[in-house]
Amino acid sequence: MTDTSPALPPLALPPAPVSPDVGGTDLHGAAHDPALRRVLEAFRILQVRHTRMLAYQSALRGLGVTDTRFLLHLAAADGQGTTPKQAGDLLELSTGAMTSLLDRLERHGHTERRPNPGDRRSILVHLTPSGAAVARAVGDAYADAFGAAVAPADRTALAAALEAVGATLERRHRQATTP
Repeated sequence: MTDTSPALPPLALPPAPVSPDVGGTDLHGAAHDPALRRVLEAFRILQVRHTRMLAYQSALRGLGVTDTRFLLHLAAADGQGTTPKQAGDLLELSTGAMTSLLDRLERHGHTERRPNPGDRRSILVHLTPSGAAVARAVGDAYADAFGAAVAPADRTALAAALEAVGATLERRHRQATTP
């Protein structure tokens, strides 16, 4: 399905601010490695553009960014659903904020709460057809961008690189936050 929403206006980004050298730290050689500097700059710009795209796609559908992120997460769960606790941990939301998000998405008709067959004290949140359509439309916008920018022969390598960076970031986060 092709996204027929209007194209985003071009985004002119200022150059990244230059931080002073603190005690000789140079981001693992980035100061001396032009290719690594380019990767870091490309990632910074991608983050900005992703944030902008997600906000735009969410607003088109009358949703907040966190609402859309949750719908995309549920779509990736392949019909398994998720508990509000798991979703709150993923989205870094308090229990109250998660309850508000679930109430809001139910009012929009995008999610529904169902009893958890594995734990009668809890519920699972599932996408409705409407929520699945939103996740598919937003996902298609990203698929179109990646499909246009990344040659088919390069997609497996790019996916592996993104997975490796994500795993490294997760490992470092866990190390930093584990007492």
